Amino acid sequence: MKSFKRTLLAGALALLSLPVMADAAHPKIGFSIDDLRLERWARDRDYFVAAAEKMDAKVYVQSADANEQKQISQIENLISRGVDVIVIVPFNATVLTNTVAEAKKAGIKVVSYDRLILNADIDAYISFDNEKVGEMQASGVLKAAPKGNYFLLGGAPTDNNAKVLREGQMKVLQPAIDKGDIKIVGQQWVKEWNPTEALSIVENALTRNNNKIDVIVASNDATAGGAIQALAAQKLAGKVPISGQDADLAAVKRVLDGTQTMTVYKPLKLIASEAAKLSVQLARNEKPAYSSQYDNGSKKVDTILLTPTPLTKDNIDLLEKDGFYTKAQIAGQ
Repeated sequence: MKSFKRTLLAGALALLSLPVMADAAHPKIGFSIDDLRLERWARDRDYFVAAAEKMDAKVYVQSADANEQKQISQIENLISRGVDVIVIVPFNATVLTNTVAEAKKAGIKVVSYDRLILNADIDAYISFDNEKVGEMQASGVLKAAPKGNYFLLGGAPTDNNAKVLREGQMKVLQPAIDKGDIKIVGQQWVKEWNPTEALSIVENALTRNNNKIDVIVASNDATAGGAIQALAAQKLAGKVPISGQDADLAAVKRVLDGTQTMTVYKPLKLIASEAAKLSVQLARNEKPAYSSQYDNGSKKVDTILLTPTPLTKDNIDLLEKDGFYTKAQIAGQ
């Protein structure tokens, strides 16, 4: 009898130690974000949480502060909390194979947000069409300067998006290179999309090329900001066309000032709201409306791709119409 009681007790304790899964009506969602210190991701978080809460979901947000080990341990923490779905903006897209496997073993669905997690059994991917973003960036500066010396300022080498952006950029630039209209005089990836690193890279590039750089294809607004600082020091800001993406407020002001040629607007409310909807659908075992599939090296991942918009001085008012910024914010008041 004592042995039977001990077995029952052990079984009860084992059950207590298991993560408690939320009911389908009130799903629990973990949101693991690369780095909330960046304006972009803080906005995504706010929109995502608001949309999820409207669908009766509870969201647990973690910021990895651009540290891959911290992100791994935070995801493990979300697994132990027994969430239904984990949405991940990966800092390093290549290191999460085992962590994702742990989540799947615990019966947790995994969504890759904006950046594709590679070589892992994720359930879904949602992003803007990053190849299109790259095409828009290259087209924007090529229109401003169809000939000359081009420098390619890439994103983080750990971010798969940076490579997809480059593919889009080269799709537009290659014909002009082949014709001899433009010459690539340098290219470099920017660790962690860090503006200070971008500043240093462009300073060195300008020195090596005796300031003879006519265009900079920058892969986001943060790196564009660093590059423009380097250009300003040589009195070249506003003379060298430069691209970006994310429609960061500082970049929008630079576009209006003429020191940045264009940015790419990705309505964050749209991606965050759609990602929240996707997560809740997965938690409730409903079938989301996927538009594509991406091979992440492990499987063909069901994907939702959203359409971005190039922004120049001519259509910057779109941000105000969408409620992305107020007129006062754009004017800097």
